[in-house]
Amino acid sequence: MAGPLQGLKVVEMAGLGPAPFCAMMLADMGADVVRIERPSAASVTGAAGRFDVTARGRRVLALDLKNPSAIGAVLALVDRADVLIEGFRPGVMERLGLGPDVCMARRPSLVYGRMTGWGQTGPLARAAGHDINYIAISGALHAIGSQSAPPVPPLNYVGDFGGGAMMLAFGILCALHHARGGGAGQVVDAAMTDGAALLSAMMYGMHAAGAWSNRRGENMLDGGAHFYGCYACADGRHVSIGSIEPQFYAQLLERTGITDPAFAAQLDAAAWPALKVRLAEVFLTKTRDEWCALMEGSDVCFAPVLDWDEAPQHPHNLARQSFVTVDGVVQPAPAPRFSGTPPAPPRGTAAASADAAAIFSAWGIAPGMLQSLRNAGLAG
Repeated sequence: MAGPLQGLKVVEMAGLGPAPFCAMMLADMGADVVRIERPSAASVTGAAGRFDVTARGRRVLALDLKNPSAIGAVLALVDRADVLIEGFRPGVMERLGLGPDVCMARRPSLVYGRMTGWGQTGPLARAAGHDINYIAISGALHAIGSQSAPPVPPLNYVGDFGGGAMMLAFGILCALHHARGGGAGQVVDAAMTDGAALLSAMMYGMHAAGAWSNRRGENMLDGGAHFYGCYACADGRHVSIGSIEPQFYAQLLERTGITDPAFAAQLDAAAWPALKVRLAEVFLTKTRDEWCALMEGSDVCFAPVLDWDEAPQHPHNLARQSFVTVDGVVQPAPAPRFSGTPPAPPRGTAAASADAAAIFSAWGIAPGMLQSLRNAGLAG
């Protein structure tokens, strides 16, 4: 392994969405992540599992956590781990005998990362939910979409991945810094409601200042401004523009050939709807590629809107190697970049059954533990 997190040992309790994405980020950066899977879930690893991109880079241990021998194996890993990640509802890990009190009594320096939607406390803590619900109560979902339709879910970027996984990864590394500076380990309670709210910090500040309306489609960054948004082209494809600063806006007008003095009132919000209609008509006069030839690489603040097949082939992404192919699957490369400790190319999803002996050996766990699992029919 290589990367800035080389030597870090992480136990991941397999789950859905943000917890696996967080573990993927740590594994991408060189951490040794052991993923504890249910035997039924682990059976899909290998050929089919190669499409589970967020499971890349880990070794997998298939364990039935209803069996005491399996719990013993997890605790043996915890004894040597720096981090544990779990994404279950509050109380599940405690009922398994793997709660933070048990684990941190054995490993006081352990950073215990907990990923939930609502958080470990609060009146909704034990309720079911998904990304859309968590970003709804944060205020973030309300701001996305047009005035004439309900709010539009931004896939699961804001809750699961931005407000969830990335906040958990940040919290884990903060807690590790504290522990390695002589402090104790601690629990990191990462809630997607908290994270999505934090991602909205700038908007809350602007709203308090009277510079951001509660109505969608009236604000500079939500599609209200004619100079910040996406436009259809003659071929049905789309382009994006973000010509906020006056000098960039001037370039937009120059390269679109617009000379109408009405466009001089760039920041007059009352004029935005009419100017947006006019600008949409201009973009419909050329294909997306023709607009790219006129604007891409300029200070217009312009980019074509690319689909999943086009994005990996864009010259900028090719030059930066922003995408990689692992086991035949095109996927985003690890990010960000490091000048001194670049990570190795990501490995695909591992097969579960083949990893037990290698994991225990690498983590310094006595052979008796593997034999105990074999006796219980939990390992090959």
